[in-house]
Amino acid sequence: MIVLEDRQALAQDIEQAHRNGARLRKACETAGLHVRTLQRWKVGAGLSCGDGRPQALRAPPAHALSAAEREQLLQVANEPRFAEMPPARIVPMLADEGVYLASESTFARVLRAHGQSTHRGRARPPQASHPPTTHVAHAPGQVWCWDMTFLPAFVAGRWFYLYLILDLYSRKIVGFEAHDSDDADHAALLVKRTALAEGIHAMAVKPVLHGDNGATLKATTVLAMLHWLGVKPSYSRPRVSDDNAFAESVFRTAKYRPEFPAAGFADLDAARQWAASFVRWYNHDHRHSGIRYVSPAQRHAGTDHAILQQRHALYCQARERNPRRWSGKTRNWTPIGAVTLNPERDAVVNAYLKRIDKQPLAA
Repeated sequence: MIVLEDRQALAQDIEQAHRNGARLRKACETAGLHVRTLQRWKVGAGLSCGDGRPQALRAPPAHALSAAEREQLLQVANEPRFAEMPPARIVPMLADEGVYLASESTFARVLRAHGQSTHRGRARPPQASHPPTTHVAHAPGQVWCWDMTFLPAFVAGRWFYLYLILDLYSRKIVGFEAHDSDDADHAALLVKRTALAEGIHAMAVKPVLHGDNGATLKATTVLAMLHWLGVKPSYSRPRVSDDNAFAESVFRTAKYRPEFPAAGFADLDAARQWAASFVRWYNHDHRHSGIRYVSPAQRHAGTDHAILQQRHALYCQARERNPRRWSGKTRNWTPIGAVTLNPERDAVVNAYLKRIDKQPLAA
């Protein structure tokens, strides 16, 4: 769109070149303008009033949301349970309840029109990051990630320590403990309890446990426990900060929860109570964006396929009711397949998946 001053200057320059003997078409091409555009400007009011498109009155589309629908959408988005959630999580949760009001983009557009498009929650908007890891998980219990984070106390300089083990495939927190000291014995006992709870003694292939290069996670006590359990240790590359991004992501989610005490925890019992409450919410109530907005517990139990199939059917019904509101296909609710931890190359991952597919045939 060319503003009025630039239009007038272009037209004057082209007319001057044309009077000096240049062909009109060549003069327009040199100026980056089509000759028909210049003719249209002269015939109409293009050189006196400018472009009329911004001031044009356009009737709203026939399939646009009505005022009542927009008001209902705003009321739902501002419910206490949705107040801190973006549209990307609100819409799937409504779909699980059998309710479809609008797409995520429509939710965002209505919120933006009413001045509610700011980032919800305490966290800053997500930043682009590099993809993580070196292992591939196509079922629960194959790859675990673990790490330890600091929890602040009321007393300045004092910390509590949260140890956490995450299943890479399902994103479920399969083990956690909070302590008042950073000790390898705590990490070793956590691995033992998690292994017993997840029943890895009955697995033909034991899981891989990936962690960073921290001294606690690489201590001799921990390595001896992993060897006794048959769990294979894996560690991040030196000076690479994103090799254990899945565990780091859980800690980030935890510390930006509204109920996380910004002033710190009063004692170890308070830290443990908060940790138990967070893990319960994360595993059973949190709709994870990396697994099609189902909860980690649903993904771990294998019920995510039925839930996603129900969402797909609901979207198809909504499209049939109002086909003009859909410019393309319905949202992709296909279950997420294998999960990779820092894939080196796509060829490596594809070769691994082909090998997994061939094993049942060979058997």
